[in-house]
Amino acid sequence: MTFQRLISLFFAMVLLAALPSTSVLTVVARSLSAGFWHGGVTALGIVTGDIVFILFAVYGLAILATKLVSVFVVIKCVGSAYLITLGVTLWRANATAIKINGVEKPSWISSFLTGLLITLGDQKAVLFYIGFLPAFVDLANLTVTDTGLIIAIAIGAVGGVKLAYAYMAGQAQRLLQRPKVHTLINRAAGSAMILTGSYLASTVVNSYFFR
Repeated sequence: MTFQRLISLFFAMVLLAALPSTSVLTVVARSLSAGFWHGGVTALGIVTGDIVFILFAVYGLAILATKLVSVFVVIKCVGSAYLITLGVTLWRANATAIKINGVEKPSWISSFLTGLLITLGDQKAVLFYIGFLPAFVDLANLTVTDTGLIIAIAIGAVGGVKLAYAYMAGQAQRLLQRPKVHTLINRAAGSAMILTGSYLASTVVNSYFFR
């Protein structure tokens, strides 16, 4: 992986991790009810779940890339269409206020499992990473070092954003309830998805029509 691709992957993950979602609300709620460290442990659970999906996507598709080229191209097409659809949906979404309800003080294990299970319970996450990663990684020539770099970027980008939400939990409630801010975040993440999906589609077009 080149330095430019690493930077692009990092910022794409930061934008997507900043999108108001169940995981963000969970981190904020844990921080508001039990303090920053519980929010941090919940964020750790979320990142752990993302790492599981990344490993699944990376090694699962690496096999397809070397053995079943045609199937891999179909998956890339489906992934690009999925990302673009998500991006358009976010752009068209109406701004809504987000209410954060307090929860009872949890244990450390409970906080970790909450973040982990919320992530692993998202059935769309596997398809998302399958569509997302090929835009930045050549899966056919992936090395152990590349995999380590992807995981490190996920920890820094996703984990960093979730920790930032936890740290600013006292102010985040007012911020996320402002429709204009919610719309801005939605459109930033939507743009990232559309650009990633478009780039992925262009790699398929270039490989078949401009060889």
